[in-house]
Amino acid sequence: MTSNAFLPGLREALGAPGVAMAATFLAFGAAVQEAGLPPGWALLACWGIYGMPGQLVLVQAASAGWAGGVGIAVMGAVAVNARFLPMAVSITPVLAARNRWYLLPAVPFIAVTPWAAAMRALPAVERPDRVAWFLGFGLTSWVVAGFASLSGFFVAGALGGEARAALLFVNPLYYALLLAADLDRPAPRRAVLCGAAAASLALLLPASVALLAAGLAGGTVAFLLGRRRGAR
Repeated sequence: MTSNAFLPGLREALGAPGVAMAATFLAFGAAVQEAGLPPGWALLACWGIYGMPGQLVLVQAASAGWAGGVGIAVMGAVAVNARFLPMAVSITPVLAARNRWYLLPAVPFIAVTPWAAAMRALPAVERPDRVAWFLGFGLTSWVVAGFASLSGFFVAGALGGEARAALLFVNPLYYALLLAADLDRPAPRRAVLCGAAAASLALLLPASVALLAAGLAGGTVAFLLGRRRGAR
């Protein structure tokens, strides 16, 4: 692994991805302040979990006095962040590390924004430089998220409820735009179309499982269609 790709990864993270991350975690910091939790808690939750759904689960549990116990809250956070597992599986061959131990520093930074950016950018990066590029991008995103959370905590009074809700959706919107930019490729197009079709299941199922079931159904259909196309 070489280090000359670290700075390009860092610079890439400070562009549109960094803006999207900052906006989303700004809203998270405001949510922590509204829940009556200390600023250190916002930073610890952000840097320790680094996944917005899991962080919001813990904020809700902490603000409710840990009703049901800390273990239940932790299990909920783990469940909603389980998407990191398929992300890690899919990005491992793209990182193309000569030694699996080179991948360990990259593990904490596998989240939606670094993963999406890396899956787009890494094929054009020399194979020995890919882990360094990902570390540059991931570490920068992680730092931006933490300081944005602290900033959101201290400016929470200036943000209305509607503004905080809107900021939370900036990062998912950025991710959606990345997918839209790849609609000319078969795999992203299948994923988007199957996901949109499966979203209607969320209206028919209980709220506790609706999005998970819809995502599982849409992703499974897209995967099977891709295998069928590959077999042909």
